[in-house]
Amino acid sequence: MQERFVLHNVKQVNGEFLDIVIEGGIIAELTSPGQGQGKQIVDYSGAYVSSGWIDMHVHAFPAFDPYGDEIDEIGVKQGVTTIVDAGSCGADRIAELAASRQNALTNLFAFLNISHIGLQRIDELSDMSWINQEKVVEAVRNYGDFIVGLKARISKSVVRDSGIEPLRAARALSAATGLSLMVHIGSGPPSIEEVVSLLEKKDIITHYLNGKANNLFDDSGKPLQVLTKAIERGVHLDVGHGTASFSFKVAEAAKKHHIGLDTISTDIYRGNRLKGPVFSMSNVLTKFLYLGYTLEEVIAAVTTHAANWLNKPELGRIQVGDTANLTLFTVQNEKTQITDSEGDTRTAEQTIQSKGVVVNGALIKC
Repeated sequence: MQERFVLHNVKQVNGEFLDIVIEGGIIAELTSPGQGQGKQIVDYSGAYVSSGWIDMHVHAFPAFDPYGDEIDEIGVKQGVTTIVDAGSCGADRIAELAASRQNALTNLFAFLNISHIGLQRIDELSDMSWINQEKVVEAVRNYGDFIVGLKARISKSVVRDSGIEPLRAARALSAATGLSLMVHIGSGPPSIEEVVSLLEKKDIITHYLNGKANNLFDDSGKPLQVLTKAIERGVHLDVGHGTASFSFKVAEAAKKHHIGLDTISTDIYRGNRLKGPVFSMSNVLTKFLYLGYTLEEVIAAVTTHAANWLNKPELGRIQVGDTANLTLFTVQNEKTQITDSEGDTRTAEQTIQSKGVVVNGALIKC
């Protein structure tokens, strides 16, 4: 829709209503509700509008199984205008992932897996010879507009006998490329203390609310000192819900102790989209409403916080002159069953539902 159109009577999360006039894919005007003029008036009365949702942790390389899916299935069809693939591909196949953007409506960026084989197999850091600095540096040089960081999955099933050494290698690659790390945490060894102590400002811990034995909270729910010190250093916390990495009990402990909320991401791929427990970004956001976060806090975690980490502030705002990058959604007062990665099922009183997006000039209904 390159011609002028108006999103009529939409509501921002601060409660203010407005009309958004879009022309040629650009936000042309922000006016009082009912004042926007255009060839087509699209009435979204009752719906909220935010800058386009950003999912910082997805798997969007469908060739890999089990961790893969189609870009738009986990992007615009979910109300998400920008996704960041979290290390599906290493240097061997990052070119294919980058090229796939041409056939997608969703904006796509990626973390480069430090293992050149990527998720071709799920123990991609078990052999240190698969970590090749020359290949990493070349990939970053060739796809610098696409690669936003480096990914290292540091848990027992991935590193096997390599222990902490892949993370030490990742730290050296970070220095060589100038890119921050996204580090997956899970079962040990290596211990969570070993892992987190190596992280620096702007590095990301993904799966920080997992309920595994090697997590970031003690048996009483108190955050470990290694976590609080990491936060003081400026380490970023990302949810990365996934099939096995989100616990209501741990999330409740985190909220009680005022930990987070930096970014909410899904770790979505075909399996947990179709069979759960992730299903969609809306489903994951609903869980954080249930936990007692305000709507403003929840939406900031998939808009401004993510955009700021990416150093792309235009993706986290609604401003005249910017490319129209918007998500339309509702909050319904209806009960729904929500389930974490451990099979713990709760009843939410409110449900977030995506209704549409505006991305790259197109209005797309979800």
